[in-house]
Amino acid sequence: MSANTPDTSLKDTGTAKWKQSHLVAFRIAFIFFISICIPNNLEWYKHVISIDWTRLHYRDLYDIARFGSGLNIFGNTIFGNALQGYANWIITLLVSIVGGVIWTFIDKKRKPEPAEYNLLYYWLRAIVRYRAAIGIIGFGFTKLLPVQMPYPSYGLLNTDFGDFTAQKIYWLSIGIVPWYQVFAGVVEITAGTLLFFRKTTLIGAALLFGALGDIVYVNFAYDGGVHVYSSYFVLLSAFLIVHYIPGLYALLIKEKPAQIVSYYPAFSKAWQRFGRIGIKVATIGIFLVWLFYLQWINFLYDPYKQPSSKGITQLRGYYNVTTFRVNGKDIPYSPLDTVRWQEATFENWTSLTFKVNKPAPLDLSNGGGDPQRDINRTFELTGTAGGRRVFHYYADTLENILYLQDKYKAQPDRRNIVAGAGGDGPGNGAPAESRIDIPANRKGGIYSDDWISQQAWQHIGNEVNFIDPRAATARRDREFAQAGNKFDKRNRMVLNYQTVDGKHVILKGLNEDQDSIYVVLDRADRHYLLSEGKLVAGKY
Repeated sequence: MSANTPDTSLKDTGTAKWKQSHLVAFRIAFIFFISICIPNNLEWYKHVISIDWTRLHYRDLYDIARFGSGLNIFGNTIFGNALQGYANWIITLLVSIVGGVIWTFIDKKRKPEPAEYNLLYYWLRAIVRYRAAIGIIGFGFTKLLPVQMPYPSYGLLNTDFGDFTAQKIYWLSIGIVPWYQVFAGVVEITAGTLLFFRKTTLIGAALLFGALGDIVYVNFAYDGGVHVYSSYFVLLSAFLIVHYIPGLYALLIKEKPAQIVSYYPAFSKAWQRFGRIGIKVATIGIFLVWLFYLQWINFLYDPYKQPSSKGITQLRGYYNVTTFRVNGKDIPYSPLDTVRWQEATFENWTSLTFKVNKPAPLDLSNGGGDPQRDINRTFELTGTAGGRRVFHYYADTLENILYLQDKYKAQPDRRNIVAGAGGDGPGNGAPAESRIDIPANRKGGIYSDDWISQQAWQHIGNEVNFIDPRAATARRDREFAQAGNKFDKRNRMVLNYQTVDGKHVILKGLNEDQDSIYVVLDRADRHYLLSEGKLVAGKY
C-alpha cells in the first residue's frame, strides 16, 4: 500500500506521527548512511573529472562505483587500531550519534511535520538503493565474465598445494570452475538490478544480504582481504530490509495479512518526472549496459589480473631443467640445492617462472587493483611460496634475448613475509621489505639505467601498443606515459634463448647476481586432471 503526497513539497499526509525513539534513530541513521554512500574523498572527484569518456577502461566506471565508506578522520584508526578495517565505520557512527543528538535538539524547537521525515526517509532509501546497486553490479561483472579469480597459470598448476596460502587456495578453487564464478556474478548483478526499482527492493536486498554475507564469512575464513567492502553491501542491504520487517513478521510469524506503507513523492511537475526517469535510465545504461560492454572487452583482451601481452608462442609450457651451470660449473639436480632451478614454465603471457629451494618473499595481497603494466599484475605470484619465482620479460625476438625483471616488489605491507621453500623458512612473520635483498645497492651491468639498449627497444616495441586495439584506453596510455622509460629497483636477468621447436630450449646469460648461467630446458607435456574450460579470460 502506498500513500503519495500531492507533490514534492513537505506537506502532512495525515499519517500518525513518528515515535520519538524512531525519530532519534532515523536522524542518526540518516547521517551515517549519507556519510558512507556519498563520496567524501577529493581523489574520487578528481578521478571523475579526469575520465576520458571517449576511451573508457572498465575500471574507470568501476572506480566510480567503488569508493571508501565512512568519514576519513583520525587516520581511520581508534587508538592506532584499524579494527580489521572497520574503525572508520565506528568513527562515522559516533559522529552520526553526535549529529543526531544535535539534530534532535534543533527539531524540538522547529517541530517539523511528519511528512518532512517521510520525504527524507524516501530519499535516504533511494540513495542507499542506488549506491548498493551500482557497487554490486561492478563487483558482479568481474565474476560474470570471470576475471576476478582466473584459471591457474602453468606455474600455479605446478606448485605444491601446501605452498599456497588459504586465500590462494580459495581463489584458485573458484578459478578452476569458471561457471560457478559466473553463477555468483549472476546473483550479484540480479540483486543490483532489482535494487534499481522500488517494487523489487525487498527481493534485491534479501538476495544481496545472503550473497554478500557468505562472502564476508569466506573472507574472514580464508583471509581474503575484502571483508570490509563485502560487509559494506551487507550493511546497506540490511538497512533496506528493515523497512519490511514488520510486514514480514506479520506474514511469516503471525500468519496474518501484511501491510507495508511506503511514501513516495508524486513528482507532479513534468520536469520532475522526466528528470527522475532520465536519471534512472542514464544510471542503468552506464552501469548495467556500458559497463558490461567494457568488462567484455577486458575479459577478451585485457583481463586485469593477468598480463595482457602475449608471450612467445614457441616457448609456452612446462619444462624440466636438465642442465644448469653457474659460471661454467655444472650443478647436478638436487631438491635441496639453493641455486639450481628445479623446473620452469613459460606462461601464455610474458612471464617466466622457475622453482628453487631458497627462501623467497611471500606476497599476501590478492593480486587485484588496476595496474595497466604487465609487470605489476601479480596474481600468478601472490599467496605462493615453495621457492616459486616469477619474472616478467621483454622479448627481443630478432636477437633472441629476454630482458627479465622480478615481478615481486617489496611493498610496505606488514602482511608480506619471507617464506622458505616449504612456506615457513627463516624470517617467517617478519616484514619482507626490511629483509629482502632487492637491487638497491647494485650498480652497473644489468642494473644500469640503459640495461636495455635503444636498438633492443626498437626490436621490442612500445609495450603500450602490445594490447589489442579494441582494448586501448586513455587510462592505459596515462599510466605508461607516467612510467616513461624508468624502471623500479627489482631483481633482473638478461638471457639469450635458443630453440628450434620449443621442445628443447637453451637459456644463457646473466642471472640476478650477474653470474653467468647456462640452462637447458626440456618440455614435458604434462596432462592435468583439471580440464581447462572454454570460458578462460584473455586471447593469447
